[in-house]
Amino acid sequence: MRYCESPYFYHRRPTREIIIGDPANGGVVIGGNHPVVKQSMITCDTMDTALSVKQTLELVAVGCQIVRITAPTVKDAANLQHIVAELRAQKCFVPIVADIHFKPEAAMEAVKWVEVVRVNPGNYADSKKFAIKEYNDDQYSAELKRIEEKFTPLVLEAKKLKRCIRIGTNHGSLSDRIMNRFGDTPLGMIESALEFAHICRKHDFHNFKFSMKSSNPKVMIECYRLLVARLNELDEKEFNRQSAIGNPQSWHYPIHLGVTEAGEGEDGRIKSAIGIGSLLCDGLGDTIRVSLTEDSPHEIPVCRDLLELVPKLTNSEFRIPNSEFFFDPFHFEKRPTPEIELNENIKCGGEQLIRVVVTRATFDKVAPKIRPKDDVRPEAVYEDLNVFEIDPTQDFEINCETQLVTVKDGVSLPAITAFRLLAAKLKQLGRNNPILLKDCINFEPVPLAPNIALLQAGVVIGALLADGIGDAILVRGESGAGLSLRLAYNILQAAGCRSFKTDYVACPSCGRTLFNLQTVTARIKARTEHLKGVKIAIMGCIVNGPGEMADADFGYVGGAPNKINLYVGKQAIKFNIPEAEAVERLVDLIKEHGKWVEPEMVNAN
Repeated sequence: MRYCESPYFYHRRPTREIIIGDPANGGVVIGGNHPVVKQSMITCDTMDTALSVKQTLELVAVGCQIVRITAPTVKDAANLQHIVAELRAQKCFVPIVADIHFKPEAAMEAVKWVEVVRVNPGNYADSKKFAIKEYNDDQYSAELKRIEEKFTPLVLEAKKLKRCIRIGTNHGSLSDRIMNRFGDTPLGMIESALEFAHICRKHDFHNFKFSMKSSNPKVMIECYRLLVARLNELDEKEFNRQSAIGNPQSWHYPIHLGVTEAGEGEDGRIKSAIGIGSLLCDGLGDTIRVSLTEDSPHEIPVCRDLLELVPKLTNSEFRIPNSEFFFDPFHFEKRPTPEIELNENIKCGGEQLIRVVVTRATFDKVAPKIRPKDDVRPEAVYEDLNVFEIDPTQDFEINCETQLVTVKDGVSLPAITAFRLLAAKLKQLGRNNPILLKDCINFEPVPLAPNIALLQAGVVIGALLADGIGDAILVRGESGAGLSLRLAYNILQAAGCRSFKTDYVACPSCGRTLFNLQTVTARIKARTEHLKGVKIAIMGCIVNGPGEMADADFGYVGGAPNKINLYVGKQAIKFNIPEAEAVERLVDLIKEHGKWVEPEMVNAN
């Protein structure tokens, strides 16, 4: 199976075109050769028409091309008529997406008024109870028939009204039926989406797109890769050939990219850079959203910066004779390497942590400020290392596997391509040498702006870590010494490779949110950000809460207005806690489970 033409050069995945609204009057065409579309979501109550219009206009003003609005009830869905009417009266023709969970009747109302209806296969026709049940084939077929009966009316109405559907699977909200047959896996996400796609195609409806979102960038990357590979397989199976995009039965549907619950600030941007950026560099993606726990207009500049980085970080000219994959792109496995010494105190490779290397100039600036118990510290100095610098475009020999290697500066390839090629050639030579990753191998004439340096390092190093490549990393695109050191650690944490601080899974706000996410997230961080190795999920509502929190230690979830439910993993432990007390009750829960450490103990010298 293949998800892209080659891991070494950029070739955008060809897709069918789908039409959203009237392209001559503010609508967009997605797919084909059209530019990747930027989208976001308003955060207010959908019943507040004036504020919904105001937030939509604010998004459009900063370049948002599609705006999503939640519709949790039929009443909310009906109010979309008034929101859209007021927008059109103000000469704003941006396409509107209704976000639907749990309520098919809300979808049937929303489709009358908006250009796109987003449905989540995990909860459109199923309620999640985390039930364990075995299905025989007849029972499973009966469940599929029930789903078809619930989804078909929306498909037929969308076809009649010339609307679009987004089939949006979320890692955290797979149905019990899918979970019991496929597990909480990328394959389960794909099969869940394809069930709905088959229903669309049965009725000759093709104006739809897919999304496969997860809060874990590695899982998200695997899901999208596997989805595209499966769509390619379906083409070959149904037509005994790779069908042309113009074929009316082609499975090359457009794809929306996003890392859900990415969080805020630097962490949210890095997770999005890893997940969205790496897939864009592989030629996947027709629309994107960067989900930040911040005001929605902040998301659009990050989308724009990521899209502008793609030509710079990809290779569209240099062709590698053998374009076979040297790793399994559908199942993460770290590249096996021997353990070696970086210096007298630090080892890398093997089962060791992925290490953080700095330049001598950075070390000289940050070393005097490092305290004995600080977790963020240089672990080796690049100029002091015994590292073999290789031009992977040329033939080379290496006689020992315990030699640390890296790509030589100045190689005429983008960094992702160069390091993938280095790993492939080492494999051809039968060598498993540890690899030192760099975020850049060719330097800009002027230093990168901090926001661009952060995204570039996240895309390059994150993409390679997701491939299983890398035993140590070096960030040099960020010119600030302390910032570059911190950025290296944050990338490793976002990629799931190291944990040096509290990890937060925080959703962006929307009209379903039952508390102020930004304020509450800040309060929770103020009390817990010293807890190294603890993962806390902060969810505004229950839509993706329990499932998306499955790998979190603790969860803080809106259960009702001004009421919070607290979770351990995906199990609710405390219910209907007054919001004013909830943060301290969360701290109590962390203490009960032996995960609490007093801040002064962590920060002591």
